[in-house]
Amino acid sequence: MDWDQFDLNPKVIAALKKALQLYQDQDHLTSQHQKLSLGCSILDNLLKGGIPLVGITELAGESSAGKTQIGLQLCLCVQYPYKYGGLESGAVYICTEDIFPTKRLQQLIGQQHKLRADVPAEIIQKIRFGNSIFVEHAADLDTFQNCITKRISLLLSRGMVRLVVIDSIAALFRCEFGASDSVAKARYLQTFGAQLHSLSSRFRTPIMCINQVTDAVSESEAAQCSCSIVDNRVCPALGITWANQLLMRLMVSRISPPQQAAGEALNHPGSIRTLRVGFAPHLPPSSCYYTVKLEGVKGIK
Repeated sequence: MDWDQFDLNPKVIAALKKALQLYQDQDHLTSQHQKLSLGCSILDNLLKGGIPLVGITELAGESSAGKTQIGLQLCLCVQYPYKYGGLESGAVYICTEDIFPTKRLQQLIGQQHKLRADVPAEIIQKIRFGNSIFVEHAADLDTFQNCITKRISLLLSRGMVRLVVIDSIAALFRCEFGASDSVAKARYLQTFGAQLHSLSSRFRTPIMCINQVTDAVSESEAAQCSCSIVDNRVCPALGITWANQLLMRLMVSRISPPQQAAGEALNHPGSIRTLRVGFAPHLPPSSCYYTVKLEGVKGIK
């Protein structure tokens, strides 16, 4: 706002500017404490309430660890009322390599009454989940750039969505840059990171970036990615430049059958996964087990 257009005492203008800044700072602080639920109390407890509204959250892990399943579940969770951990809005799902899993989404929608037993059935029935998920496909950087600066910005400004899921961020850079293009790649990562941060802070919208993992050849390389040798020497793709753009990094992995012999995992048939906090300013290093069922992703006590 141009305060100079008003015929006011300079001291009054200064006081108004300070009051406005305090209000904006308070609103930003409130956003930092609000969370988007994952639709499971065990997973929410691990993350102290869920996904922060402001900032980029990365979900990284090997193939078949359940990354896309969590992304789809968030697209449904965001549509619930605030009282039940949602944001009463829709979601944008950006596919960069595979087609959107429409069939799986319909399964999840049909099973919401089982997954969300905490929500009254009449509320679930009123939500038209499928009508509020907007799917975009971006196979290259130019298309992705156009997508986030135009179409997604429009949806956010109209209040139609309050969640952006990118599946996956690494696929955009895999074929665009060679080993000798590290400087250009880093600049692109910084640019996209800044654009995503801007959208998240302006519209108080969580940004979930699904990422792949690569082999870490040494303990020091794994440590840079907040991993360790016990993680089978893997670390998230895109390196330290991308890691610096993140508010929170979550790692998911499958547990091999011999490892499932310990603890309460025996009581849960099927493949067991681990969700671990890689880093976050508001969370200690911690983890929990979960499994992917017909009704969705559920934590294991």
